[in-house]
Amino acid sequence: MSKDSGVPTGRLGRFVKLAGVGARASVDMLARKGSEKVAERTAEVLGNLRGLAAKLGQTASYVDGFVPETHRAVYEKALGALRTAAPRSAPEAVRALIESELGAPLDKLFESFDEAPFASASIGQVHRAVLPNGEVVAVKVQHPGIDDAIESDLSNVGLLEGFIGALGPRALNSGAVLEEVKTRFREELDYRLEAERQEQFRQLHASDPTIAIPRVVRERSARRVLTMELVTGATLEEAALAAPELRARYAQTLWRFVFKGNLVGGMFNADPHPGNYLFQADGTVTFLDFGCIQPIRGHRLEEARDLHRAALRRDDVAFRRAAAVILESKGGSYEAAATAYSRRCFEPVFGSPFHITPQFASSLVSEIKTVKDQLFAKDKSFVQLPTGMLFMNRLQFGFYSVLARLDVSVDYAAVERRFLEEAGLL
Repeated sequence: MSKDSGVPTGRLGRFVKLAGVGARASVDMLARKGSEKVAERTAEVLGNLRGLAAKLGQTASYVDGFVPETHRAVYEKALGALRTAAPRSAPEAVRALIESELGAPLDKLFESFDEAPFASASIGQVHRAVLPNGEVVAVKVQHPGIDDAIESDLSNVGLLEGFIGALGPRALNSGAVLEEVKTRFREELDYRLEAERQEQFRQLHASDPTIAIPRVVRERSARRVLTMELVTGATLEEAALAAPELRARYAQTLWRFVFKGNLVGGMFNADPHPGNYLFQADGTVTFLDFGCIQPIRGHRLEEARDLHRAALRRDDVAFRRAAAVILESKGGSYEAAATAYSRRCFEPVFGSPFHITPQFASSLVSEIKTVKDQLFAKDKSFVQLPTGMLFMNRLQFGFYSVLARLDVSVDYAAVERRFLEEAGLL
């Protein structure tokens, strides 16, 4: 999947290709044979399509419980290539885009520029370059045509429902939830907004020596080009082979980055993709990609803080009460099921120290189905998922799956208590 290729942008063409792999995958799930070939074909098609289609494949490659256990190994192997080696765009198209966005010839903008990207993903690819002052940088460039491809995907209701289904029961879909998904993905196409958010996260974590966030080079950035200092490090797969003490430090840092961002900064980085983390030998973690950010504002932020405070006190009654407020539930069987599920998701805090395993992470994917069942409850207590909540499910699905790869027991409650106290919130 490393060959140069353009992005298919037409709605009909993308739909036909997606329908093809969908049919193949469904048949394979039933027949339980030939799964390796189906997985490879699925990865190839999703990778070439890029956009939302590739994001769905990337999610399937690392979220525990997303793919049935009997097919997990072959799908994870095939789809895992989408995380770091999605098809790349042609050099001449990339050059034209950079020169158009930054308003100058490439050789005037950079002392040198590697035409071959060292990473390629669903929306863009990353090139190594050197600025005229000698600084080595990473230049993230959108795949030419990806904006049209994303719009085609956002008009594909089936694909949207598939992505939402990866984050929560499809029965929880509503017009507001669909618009929320569309907003987040359209925002990812604006690298100027990503640059602002990246700097906001840098400021929030500036005093933390274990959290590193690359500095943005504003004068070499625009809507479709984002330049930042180049950082290298170990992958999650490599970090998972480190000594237990170092893995524990990595897990602590990951937890602090995510929840300090949520509870102190009011910003949730809603893309816990394994390729967005680089691990250093001294325990530092470098965080990349700030394109998909879910703001947490006003009463929502204070309600989230109440929820975490209750969990830190191990006050089950107060926790369920706070969860009901956040979910805007109205009592009955739905509230009971939804708050019980929320309580289950917070077991790493309630039961801290806690060992997040692939089995625990995958159980959260399967157990959310009990919440979906309440749609048909006789007491009619079901309510739609409030706006702003869908992407939070990436915590227990994506983020917990990342932590599970580190395979270590951590006192997450102590980590959380410390930064809340420092911020005067506990």
